Parts: sequence; structure tokens; C-alpha cells
Amino acid sequence: MRGHGIAWRATRLAVLLLAVARVASAGGDWNDKEIAWQGYEAGLTAAKNTKKPICLVFFTEWCPHCANYSVVFHDPKVVAQAKKFVMIRLDKDKNAALSQKYAPDGEYIPRTYFLSSAGDLDPSIRAPRDKFQYFYDEKNPEGVLGGMNEAVKKLH
Repeated sequence: MRGHGIAWRATRLAVLLLAVARVASAGGDWNDKEIAWQGYEAGLTAAKNTKKPICLVFFTEWCPHCANYSVVFHDPKVVAQAKKFVMIRLDKDKNAALSQKYAPDGEYIPRTYFLSSAGDLDPSIRAPRDKFQYFYDEKNPEGVLGGMNEAVKKLH
């Protein structure tokens, strides 16, 4: 009987670990350990208090491009640059009004914007493309790093 108890607990633990892994991967792993992601209102307040510009990212839990893009926030250069910003990450589905507010060329996802410490969008800081201008390369950190570098120069 004792063997059944151990097997049952091991199976239960495996199911629990799979469920946790599935939740963690929904929408990607945005490196919460090294990047101080904030909500919108708290982020705006922090930016005004610290005079740091804002990096605002819209994503969704179901978007495979968002999950891919989340990986660039593990790059050591991106982590270092993120310290110069107030980092705000918003689920588009849960923040529909804000998603509409920040959609100069549509509500595709993921989208990344750079705002002044006062919360004003600088539409000129964008990815080098004609369409989906705020969609940075989802696999190469150099794309968003380019936006971050430009924002540091323009918005600090």
C-alpha cells in the first residue's frame, strides 16, 4: 500500500509542475526576476518621480510572437538598458482602452513604445519598418536595444 502512496504523490507532483510550467509560459517569460515590470498607473507615477523614460510593451497570453519576444528581455544588454527605464508591460486583452490609446498604426501585438517621463508617446522611436512600426524583432535583442538606445538619447 505504501508504494501506491508514493506513486500517487509523484504523479500528483508531476501534474502540478506541468500546470505551473504551462502558466509560466503563457504569454512568455518576461524575465520578472531581472526586470522590474510595473502596471500602467504605478509606472507613470514612478516615471514622473524618477524622471526616467518609459518602455511600454503590449502583449497577450495567447500570442506566440509575444512568447518569442519575451525572450529578448533575458539578454544581458537589454536587462542593463531596462534599468534606465520604467518598464511597463500590459496585457492588451485586459487593458483594451490603453491598447486603443497607444495604437498609432494598429493594435497588433507585441507592440513596444517609448514615452517620456511625463507619459507622452514619442512616435518617432520605432522599429525600422513601414508596417507594424512598433513590432521589434521578436528573436533578436538588437531591435529593441536600438529603440532603447534612441529613447535614452531623446527622452532623458
